[in-house]
Amino acid sequence: MSKDKKQEPTQGKELSEWQKRNQEYLQKKAEEEAQLAKEEAKGDSGKKEVSITSDAETNLSEWQKKNREYLRKKAEETKEEQESDISENTEEATEVDPNSEEQKELIADESSPELEEEAAEAEQEQDEAENSEVAKATKVEKVEEKKVKTKKKPTKPSIPRVHIWRAITILIPSLLVLFFSIYLLTPFSTLKNIEVTGTVETNADQIKEASGIRDSDYTFDLLLNKDKHAEMIKSNHWIESASIHYQFPTNFTIQVKEYGIVAYYVSGEDHYPILSSGTVETSPVSLVSLPETYMSVLFNDEQQVKTLIEQLAEISPEIKQAIKTIELAPTSVTSDLLKITMYDTDEVLVPLSELGKKLPYYSKIKPQLTVPSGIDMEVGIYSYSLADKALEEEKIKAKEEEKKKQEEEKKKQEEQGNQNQTTQQSQSR
Repeated sequence: MSKDKKQEPTQGKELSEWQKRNQEYLQKKAEEEAQLAKEEAKGDSGKKEVSITSDAETNLSEWQKKNREYLRKKAEETKEEQESDISENTEEATEVDPNSEEQKELIADESSPELEEEAAEAEQEQDEAENSEVAKATKVEKVEEKKVKTKKKPTKPSIPRVHIWRAITILIPSLLVLFFSIYLLTPFSTLKNIEVTGTVETNADQIKEASGIRDSDYTFDLLLNKDKHAEMIKSNHWIESASIHYQFPTNFTIQVKEYGIVAYYVSGEDHYPILSSGTVETSPVSLVSLPETYMSVLFNDEQQVKTLIEQLAEISPEIKQAIKTIELAPTSVTSDLLKITMYDTDEVLVPLSELGKKLPYYSKIKPQLTVPSGIDMEVGIYSYSLADKALEEEKIKAKEEEKKKQEEEKKKQEEQGNQNQTTQQSQSR
Protein backbone atom coordinates (compact mmCIF):
# COMPACT_ATOMS: atom_id res chain seq x y z
CA MET A 1 0.00 0.00 0.00
CA SER A 2 2.84 2.42 0.77
CA LYS A 3 4.24 1.89 -2.66
CA ASP A 4 0.82 2.49 -4.17
CA LYS A 5 0.42 5.77 -2.19
CA LYS A 6 3.72 7.10 -3.47
CA GLN A 7 2.70 6.31 -6.98
CA GLU A 8 -0.88 7.71 -6.71
CA PRO A 9 -0.21 11.50 -6.75
CA THR A 10 1.56 11.55 -10.14
CA GLN A 11 0.00 8.58 -11.89
CA GLY A 12 -0.43 9.54 -15.55
CA LYS A 13 0.24 13.34 -14.81
CA GLU A 14 3.26 15.66 -14.57
CA LEU A 15 1.71 18.13 -12.02
CA SER A 16 -1.62 18.07 -10.28
CA GLU A 17 -4.21 20.78 -10.82
CA TRP A 18 -3.83 22.05 -7.28
CA GLN A 19 -0.07 22.46 -7.65
CA LYS A 20 -0.55 24.35 -10.91
CA ARG A 21 -3.12 26.63 -9.27
CA ASN A 22 -0.85 27.16 -6.29
CA GLN A 23 2.05 28.16 -8.50
CA GLU A 24 -0.13 30.55 -10.49
CA TYR A 25 -1.49 32.04 -7.26
CA LEU A 26 2.00 32.59 -5.87
CA GLN A 27 3.23 34.13 -9.10
CA LYS A 28 0.24 36.50 -9.28
CA LYS A 29 0.73 37.47 -5.63
CA ALA A 30 4.41 38.18 -6.20
CA GLU A 31 3.60 40.30 -9.25
CA GLU A 32 0.93 42.24 -7.36
CA GLU A 33 3.32 42.95 -4.47
CA ALA A 34 6.04 44.07 -6.86
CA GLN A 35 3.55 46.34 -8.68
CA LEU A 36 2.34 47.82 -5.39
CA ALA A 37 5.92 48.49 -4.32
CA LYS A 38 6.61 50.25 -7.63
CA GLU A 39 3.50 52.40 -7.32
CA GLU A 40 4.41 53.37 -3.77
CA ALA A 41 7.92 54.23 -4.91
CA LYS A 42 6.50 56.42 -7.72
CA GLY A 43 4.02 58.16 -5.38
CA ASP A 44 6.73 59.26 -2.89
CA SER A 45 8.03 62.81 -3.55
CA GLY A 46 11.14 63.14 -1.36
CA LYS A 47 14.44 61.34 -1.62
CA LYS A 48 14.15 60.19 1.96
CA GLU A 49 10.73 58.59 1.36
CA VAL A 50 12.06 56.80 -1.71
CA SER A 51 14.95 55.45 0.33
CA ILE A 52 12.54 54.25 3.07
CA THR A 53 10.12 52.49 0.65
CA SER A 54 13.04 51.02 -1.24
CA ASP A 55 14.27 49.58 2.07
CA ALA A 56 10.82 48.05 2.70
CA GLU A 57 10.72 46.81 -0.91
CA THR A 58 14.11 45.23 -0.57
CA ASN A 59 12.95 43.58 2.67
CA LEU A 60 9.86 42.17 0.89
CA SER A 61 11.79 41.19 -2.22
CA GLU A 62 14.33 39.30 -0.12
CA TRP A 63 11.53 37.36 1.52
CA GLN A 64 9.92 36.75 -1.88
CA LYS A 65 13.23 35.50 -3.25
CA LYS A 66 13.59 33.09 -0.36
CA ASN A 67 9.98 31.93 -0.85
CA ARG A 68 10.46 31.44 -4.58
CA GLU A 69 13.67 29.49 -4.05
CA TYR A 70 11.87 27.32 -1.53
CA LEU A 71 8.98 26.72 -3.96
CA ARG A 72 11.37 25.99 -6.81
CA LYS A 73 13.23 23.45 -4.74
CA LYS A 74 9.92 21.96 -3.68
CA ALA A 75 8.70 21.81 -7.30
CA GLU A 76 11.95 20.23 -8.46
CA GLU A 77 11.70 17.62 -5.71
CA THR A 78 8.07 16.89 -6.63
CA LYS A 79 9.07 16.69 -10.31
CA GLU A 80 11.80 14.22 -9.57
CA GLU A 81 9.39 12.16 -7.43
CA GLN A 82 6.73 12.37 -10.13
CA GLU A 83 9.16 11.32 -12.84
CA SER A 84 10.37 8.42 -10.74
CA ASP A 85 6.77 7.47 -9.92
CA ILE A 86 5.77 7.79 -13.57
CA SER A 87 8.60 5.52 -14.62
CA GLU A 88 7.57 2.97 -11.99
CA ASN A 89 3.86 3.34 -12.90
CA THR A 90 4.60 2.77 -16.55
CA GLU A 91 6.32 -0.45 -15.65
CA GLU A 92 3.38 -1.51 -13.48
CA ALA A 93 0.91 -0.30 -16.06
CA THR A 94 2.04 -3.05 -18.31
CA GLU A 95 0.88 -5.51 -15.70
CA VAL A 96 -2.39 -3.66 -14.82
CA ASP A 97 -5.10 -3.08 -17.38
CA PRO A 98 -4.67 0.41 -18.78
CA ASN A 99 -8.32 0.67 -19.56
CA SER A 100 -9.42 0.16 -15.96
CA GLU A 101 -10.87 3.59 -15.19
CA GLU A 102 -12.20 2.47 -11.86
CA GLN A 103 -8.69 1.73 -10.63
CA LYS A 104 -7.48 5.21 -11.72
CA GLU A 105 -10.37 6.89 -9.97
CA LEU A 106 -9.73 4.91 -6.81
CA ILE A 107 -6.05 5.87 -6.81
CA ALA A 108 -6.89 9.55 -7.42
CA ASP A 109 -9.56 9.47 -4.71
CA GLU A 110 -7.19 7.90 -2.20
CA SER A 111 -4.30 10.31 -2.94
CA SER A 112 -6.22 13.59 -3.26
CA PRO A 113 -7.16 14.21 0.44
CA GLU A 114 -3.63 13.79 1.72
CA LEU A 115 -2.20 16.01 -0.98
CA GLU A 116 -4.82 18.66 -0.30
CA GLU A 117 -4.10 18.60 3.43
CA GLU A 118 -0.37 18.96 2.82
CA ALA A 119 -0.95 21.76 0.33
CA ALA A 120 -3.34 23.52 2.71
CA GLU A 121 -0.79 23.34 5.52
CA ALA A 122 1.99 24.63 3.26
CA GLU A 123 -0.25 27.43 2.00
CA GLN A 124 -1.18 28.37 5.57
CA GLU A 125 2.47 28.49 6.61
CA GLN A 126 3.30 30.63 3.60
CA ASP A 127 0.40 32.98 4.37
CA GLU A 128 1.51 33.30 8.00
CA ALA A 129 5.10 33.98 6.96
CA GLU A 130 3.90 36.49 4.40
CA ASN A 131 1.64 38.19 6.94
CA SER A 132 4.43 38.41 9.52
CA GLU A 133 6.88 39.83 6.98
CA VAL A 134 4.27 42.23 5.64
CA ALA A 135 3.41 43.32 9.19
CA LYS A 136 7.06 43.96 9.93
CA ALA A 137 7.47 45.87 6.68
CA THR A 138 4.37 47.97 7.39
CA LYS A 139 5.65 48.79 10.88
CA VAL A 140 8.98 49.84 9.43
CA GLU A 141 7.16 51.89 6.80
CA LYS A 142 5.01 53.61 9.44
CA VAL A 143 8.05 54.45 11.60
CA GLU A 144 9.93 55.77 8.60
CA GLU A 145 6.88 57.73 7.46
CA LYS A 146 6.69 59.36 10.88
CA LYS A 147 10.38 60.24 10.69
CA VAL A 148 9.93 61.63 7.21
CA LYS A 149 6.90 63.65 8.33
CA THR A 150 8.85 65.09 11.22
CA LYS A 151 11.71 65.89 8.90
CA LYS A 152 9.35 67.38 6.39
CA LYS A 153 8.42 70.14 8.84
CA PRO A 154 9.39 73.50 7.35
CA THR A 155 12.82 74.53 8.65
CA LYS A 156 13.43 78.11 9.66
CA PRO A 157 15.76 80.04 7.37
CA SER A 158 19.32 80.20 8.79
CA ILE A 159 20.76 83.59 9.77
CA PRO A 160 23.70 84.70 7.59
CA ARG A 161 27.08 84.63 9.28
CA VAL A 162 27.70 88.29 8.53
CA HIS A 163 24.80 89.32 10.76
CA ILE A 164 25.97 86.95 13.49
CA TRP A 165 29.47 88.47 13.50
CA ARG A 166 28.05 91.96 13.52
CA ALA A 167 25.91 91.13 16.52
CA ILE A 168 28.89 89.58 18.31
CA THR A 169 31.08 92.64 17.71
CA ILE A 170 28.40 94.83 19.28
CA LEU A 171 27.28 92.55 22.12
CA ILE A 172 30.68 91.57 23.50
CA PRO A 173 32.01 95.17 23.98
CA SER A 174 28.65 96.22 25.40
CA LEU A 175 28.72 93.38 27.93
CA LEU A 176 32.31 94.19 28.88
CA VAL A 177 31.44 97.85 29.47
CA LEU A 178 28.43 96.81 31.54
CA PHE A 179 30.46 94.43 33.73
CA PHE A 180 33.23 97.00 34.13
CA SER A 181 30.74 99.67 35.20
CA ILE A 182 29.23 97.32 37.78
CA TYR A 183 32.75 96.48 39.02
CA LEU A 184 33.56 100.17 39.54
CA LEU A 185 30.49 100.57 41.72
CA THR A 186 31.52 97.77 44.06
CA PRO A 187 34.11 98.01 46.89
CA PHE A 188 36.23 95.41 45.10
CA SER A 189 37.42 98.07 42.64
CA THR A 190 39.59 99.75 45.32
CA LEU A 191 41.02 96.64 46.98
CA LYS A 192 44.84 96.77 47.01
CA ASN A 193 47.40 94.71 48.86
CA ILE A 194 50.69 96.67 48.75
CA GLU A 195 53.96 95.17 49.98
CA VAL A 196 57.29 97.07 50.18
CA THR A 197 60.65 95.31 49.86
CA GLY A 198 64.30 96.48 49.93
CA THR A 199 64.00 99.02 52.75
CA VAL A 200 66.82 99.35 55.30
CA GLU A 201 66.97 102.96 56.45
CA THR A 202 63.38 103.73 55.44
CA ASN A 203 60.07 101.98 56.20
CA ALA A 204 56.98 100.93 54.25
CA ASP A 205 54.88 103.89 55.40
CA GLN A 206 57.43 106.40 54.13
CA ILE A 207 57.59 104.65 50.76
CA LYS A 208 53.78 104.53 50.41
CA GLU A 209 53.52 108.20 51.33
CA ALA A 210 56.16 109.13 48.75
CA SER A 211 54.42 107.05 46.06
CA GLY A 212 51.19 109.06 46.33
CA ILE A 213 49.04 105.90 46.41
CA ARG A 214 45.80 106.36 48.34
CA ASP A 215 43.38 103.76 49.65
CA SER A 216 40.55 105.28 47.60
CA ASP A 217 42.42 104.86 44.28
CA TYR A 218 41.03 102.30 41.87
CA THR A 219 43.05 99.14 41.40
CA PHE A 220 43.09 99.44 37.62
CA ASP A 221 44.23 103.09 37.93
CA LEU A 222 47.25 102.00 39.95
CA LEU A 223 47.91 99.24 37.40
CA LEU A 224 47.89 101.73 34.51
CA ASN A 225 50.00 104.39 36.33
CA LYS A 226 52.40 102.19 38.28
CA ASP A 227 55.47 103.66 36.52
CA LYS A 228 54.35 107.17 37.44
CA HIS A 229 53.98 106.22 41.12
CA ALA A 230 57.38 104.46 41.05
CA GLU A 231 58.97 107.70 39.81
CA MET A 232 57.27 109.61 42.62
CA ILE A 233 58.91 107.32 45.20
CA LYS A 234 62.30 108.73 44.16
CA SER A 235 61.30 112.03 45.78
CA ASN A 236 62.50 110.41 49.00
CA HIS A 237 66.25 111.25 49.10
CA TRP A 238 67.05 107.76 50.39
CA ILE A 239 65.66 105.99 47.30
CA GLU A 240 67.95 105.39 44.33
CA SER A 241 65.46 103.36 42.21
CA ALA A 242 61.93 101.96 42.60
CA SER A 243 59.62 99.68 40.63
CA ILE A 244 56.06 98.42 41.14
CA HIS A 245 55.11 94.85 40.17
CA TYR A 246 51.53 93.59 39.84
CA GLN A 247 50.27 90.11 40.68
CA PHE A 248 46.68 89.01 40.01
CA PRO A 249 44.20 89.86 41.39
CA THR A 250 45.01 92.82 43.72
CA ASN A 251 48.61 92.31 44.89
CA PHE A 252 51.24 95.02 44.29
CA THR A 253 54.91 94.84 45.29
CA ILE A 254 57.00 98.03 45.59
CA GLN A 255 60.66 97.10 45.22
CA VAL A 256 63.11 99.86 46.20
CA LYS A 257 66.88 100.29 46.24
CA GLU A 258 68.29 102.75 48.75
CA TYR A 259 71.40 104.89 48.44
CA GLY A 260 74.31 103.60 50.48
CA ILE A 261 75.91 105.53 53.33
CA VAL A 262 79.45 106.59 52.30
CA ALA A 263 80.42 108.68 55.30
CA TYR A 264 79.09 110.64 58.30
CA TYR A 265 79.22 114.36 58.77
CA VAL A 266 80.36 114.89 62.37
CA SER A 267 79.32 117.95 64.31
CA GLY A 268 80.17 117.61 67.98
CA GLU A 269 78.65 114.33 69.06
CA ASP A 270 76.02 114.20 66.26
CA HIS A 271 76.59 112.06 63.18
CA TYR A 272 74.64 112.79 59.99
CA PRO A 273 74.74 110.16 57.19
CA ILE A 274 76.19 111.24 53.83
CA LEU A 275 74.55 109.19 51.07
CA SER A 276 76.12 107.97 47.83
CA SER A 277 74.02 110.59 46.06
CA GLY A 278 75.94 113.36 47.86
CA THR A 279 73.00 114.31 50.10
CA VAL A 280 73.52 114.89 53.81
CA GLU A 281 70.71 113.52 55.98
CA THR A 282 69.13 116.24 58.10
CA SER A 283 68.47 114.05 61.14
CA PRO A 284 71.38 112.48 63.08
CA VAL A 285 71.63 108.77 63.78
CA SER A 286 72.08 107.25 67.20
CA LEU A 287 75.58 106.35 68.27
CA VAL A 288 74.48 102.77 68.82
CA SER A 289 73.60 102.32 65.14
CA LEU A 290 77.04 103.49 63.95
CA PRO A 291 79.30 100.80 62.43
CA GLU A 292 82.65 99.89 64.01
CA THR A 293 84.64 101.74 61.37
CA TYR A 294 83.31 104.63 59.30
CA MET A 295 84.53 107.72 57.44
CA SER A 296 84.04 111.03 59.22
CA VAL A 297 83.73 114.28 57.26
CA LEU A 298 84.30 117.51 59.16
CA PHE A 299 82.70 119.92 56.68
CA ASN A 300 79.14 120.10 55.33
CA ASP A 301 79.29 122.45 52.39
CA GLU A 302 76.74 120.98 49.93
CA GLN A 303 78.80 121.44 46.77
CA GLN A 304 82.06 120.28 48.37
CA VAL A 305 80.34 117.19 49.81
CA LYS A 306 78.92 116.23 46.40
CA THR A 307 82.34 116.68 44.81
CA LEU A 308 83.88 114.55 47.55
CA ILE A 309 81.38 111.71 46.98
CA GLU A 310 81.97 111.85 43.21
CA GLN A 311 85.75 111.64 43.69
CA LEU A 312 85.49 108.82 46.25
CA ALA A 313 83.47 106.76 43.74
CA GLU A 314 86.70 106.40 41.68
CA ILE A 315 88.68 105.01 44.63
CA SER A 316 88.92 101.36 45.60
CA PRO A 317 86.90 100.12 48.60
CA GLU A 318 90.14 99.11 50.42
CA ILE A 319 91.41 102.69 50.51
CA LYS A 320 87.99 104.06 51.50
CA GLN A 321 87.78 101.64 54.40
CA ALA A 322 91.20 102.85 55.62
CA ILE A 323 90.12 106.51 55.81
CA LYS A 324 89.20 107.77 59.28
CA THR A 325 88.59 111.51 58.85
CA ILE A 326 88.53 114.05 56.06
CA GLU A 327 88.84 117.76 56.80
CA LEU A 328 89.63 120.95 54.91
CA ALA A 329 93.24 122.27 55.15
CA PRO A 330 93.37 125.14 52.63
CA THR A 331 96.61 126.95 51.88
CA SER A 332 97.42 130.08 49.98
CA VAL A 333 98.24 127.92 46.98
CA THR A 334 95.37 125.34 47.16
CA SER A 335 92.03 126.50 48.53
CA ASP A 336 90.39 123.03 48.40
CA LEU A 337 93.24 121.09 50.00
CA LEU A 338 92.07 118.13 52.11
CA LYS A 339 93.78 116.52 55.07
CA ILE A 340 92.91 112.80 55.17
CA THR A 341 93.77 110.85 58.31
CA MET A 342 94.00 107.09 58.04
CA TYR A 343 93.20 104.53 60.74
CA ASP A 344 96.94 103.65 60.80
CA THR A 345 97.71 107.34 61.66
CA ASP A 346 99.07 108.18 58.20
CA GLU A 347 98.13 111.59 56.87
CA VAL A 348 97.54 112.51 53.23
CA LEU A 349 97.33 116.01 51.83
CA VAL A 350 95.52 116.06 48.50
CA PRO A 351 93.39 118.61 46.60
CA LEU A 352 89.65 117.82 46.52
CA SER A 353 89.47 118.25 42.76
CA GLU A 354 92.27 115.67 42.25
CA LEU A 355 91.28 113.22 44.97
CA GLY A 356 90.15 110.44 42.63
CA LYS A 357 93.31 110.72 40.53
CA LYS A 358 96.04 111.02 43.22
CA LEU A 359 94.77 109.14 46.28
CA PRO A 360 95.00 105.67 44.57
CA TYR A 361 98.83 106.10 44.68
CA TYR A 362 98.61 105.71 48.44
CA SER A 363 98.25 101.93 48.03
CA LYS A 364 101.65 101.87 46.23
CA ILE A 365 103.42 104.18 48.71
CA LYS A 366 102.10 102.51 51.87
CA PRO A 367 104.27 99.34 51.65
CA GLN A 368 107.42 101.53 51.59
CA LEU A 369 106.53 103.32 54.82
CA THR A 370 108.00 101.92 58.05
CA VAL A 371 106.74 104.58 60.47
CA PRO A 372 103.60 106.70 60.56
CA SER A 373 104.13 109.14 57.76
CA GLY A 374 102.63 112.04 55.97
CA ILE A 375 102.15 112.02 52.19
CA ASP A 376 101.98 115.37 50.49
CA MET A 377 100.14 115.27 47.13
CA GLU A 378 99.47 118.98 46.83
CA VAL A 379 101.93 119.59 43.98
CA GLY A 380 104.00 116.45 43.60
CA ILE A 381 103.97 113.33 45.74
CA TYR A 382 106.48 112.86 48.59
CA SER A 383 106.36 111.39 52.09
CA TYR A 384 107.88 112.38 55.43
CA SER A 385 107.88 111.10 58.99
CA LEU A 386 105.16 112.47 61.15
CA ALA A 387 107.45 112.39 64.16
CA ASP A 388 109.99 114.62 62.45
CA LYS A 389 107.27 116.91 61.32
CA ALA A 390 105.90 117.03 64.83
CA LEU A 391 109.36 118.07 66.14
CA GLU A 392 109.64 120.73 63.49
CA GLU A 393 106.19 121.98 64.32
CA GLU A 394 107.12 122.07 68.00
CA LYS A 395 110.26 124.03 67.21
CA ILE A 396 108.29 126.39 65.06
CA LYS A 397 105.73 126.77 67.80
CA ALA A 398 108.48 127.39 70.36
CA LYS A 399 110.07 130.04 68.16
CA GLU A 400 106.70 131.66 67.63
CA GLU A 401 106.06 131.64 71.35
CA GLU A 402 109.50 133.23 72.02
CA LYS A 403 108.77 135.90 69.48
CA LYS A 404 105.46 136.57 71.11
CA LYS A 405 107.10 136.82 74.52
CA GLN A 406 109.74 139.20 73.21
CA GLU A 407 107.13 141.33 71.59
CA GLU A 408 105.10 141.37 74.78
CA GLU A 409 108.23 142.40 76.82
CA LYS A 410 108.97 145.19 74.37
CA LYS A 411 105.41 146.39 74.68
CA LYS A 412 105.64 146.33 78.45
CA GLN A 413 108.95 148.23 78.40
CA GLU A 414 107.52 150.83 76.04
CA GLU A 415 104.45 151.21 78.25
CA GLN A 416 106.66 151.65 81.33
CA GLY A 417 108.81 154.24 79.53
CA ASN A 418 105.73 156.13 78.52
CA GLN A 419 104.43 156.05 82.09
CA ASN A 420 107.77 157.31 83.44
CA GLN A 421 107.78 160.21 81.02
CA THR A 422 104.28 161.22 82.02
CA THR A 423 105.17 161.12 85.73
CA GLN A 424 108.29 163.26 85.20
CA GLN A 425 106.35 165.85 83.20
CA SER A 426 103.70 166.05 85.89
CA GLN A 427 106.35 166.52 88.64
CA SER A 428 108.14 169.26 86.73
CA ARG A 429 104.93 171.18 86.45
